Amino acid sequence: MTSNIEPSDSVTDTPAQATNPLQTYALGIEFNGANYRGWQRQQEVLCVQQVVEETLSKIANEPIEVVAAGRTDAGVHGGNMLAHFRTSAKRGIYNWLRGANSLLPDDIAIRWIQPMPDEFHARFGAIARRYRYITLNQPQRPAMLNHLVTHIHEPLDLALMQQTAEHIVGTHDFSSFRAAACQSNQPVRNIHHAKLFEHGQFIVFDIQADGFLHHMVRNLMGTLFAIGKGELQPEDYLRILQAKDRTIAPPTASPDGLYFINAYYPEPYQQLLPKLPLAPQWLNLAE
Repeated sequence: MTSNIEPSDSVTDTPAQATNPLQTYALGIEFNGANYRGWQRQQEVLCVQQVVEETLSKIANEPIEVVAAGRTDAGVHGGNMLAHFRTSAKRGIYNWLRGANSLLPDDIAIRWIQPMPDEFHARFGAIARRYRYITLNQPQRPAMLNHLVTHIHEPLDLALMQQTAEHIVGTHDFSSFRAAACQSNQPVRNIHHAKLFEHGQFIVFDIQADGFLHHMVRNLMGTLFAIGKGELQPEDYLRILQAKDRTIAPPTASPDGLYFINAYYPEPYQQLLPKLPLAPQWLNLAE
């Protein structure tokens, strides 16, 4: 993506002046969530938002607030977390990226930064959000992929899980799949797609919706696991969905295999954003 601000070492990084107009930037953030209590800043625990804001504030020499397209739970990963910030600091794109990635810890990186129109808002402007849940289905536990996938040692019946996933698509009340602490005003969500497929020894659940409830993807995955193991049948998913009762659904799946992979926006904003390979990149999955 060609920016209207040329990357150049010749850009002078001077402290922001109060008279400078604010510039809005969108950015894509990649993070391994294993060591964090989720995205959103909280008191007394380390969260991804806090680390990114403190880093960008050092570069800007002024306080920076970063607003993300979504929130992730503790342990959940981000492949391309869309976010935005506004600043009066004058920096070139290369300087933002080089500076941020030199200061961020190894498990957080900025993939890209893009100047945007003033009215762009990463959270309220998003029309869709997308996650992938990666399961390693083999007898032995992994070492290299520890915390990057969820390991299920017993064989899963993929066909039954796929049959169930078809019923997730559409507009439904997902009360049975929201956490008790969910703060959303209403439980209805429109699921654009819910694809479940095999990729070698991995099972990939790719789901996109207008939005998600707290723990919703992990709770859906917990039910899919129960069906894959033969503990429930596909028709039990419909029974649980219609009951609108979280207490009758299977346990929440681990956060280890869950990745926030993208957010989408109306034109012309979407065409301004870089189109990059979706996470997790080591799986080398097609779009």
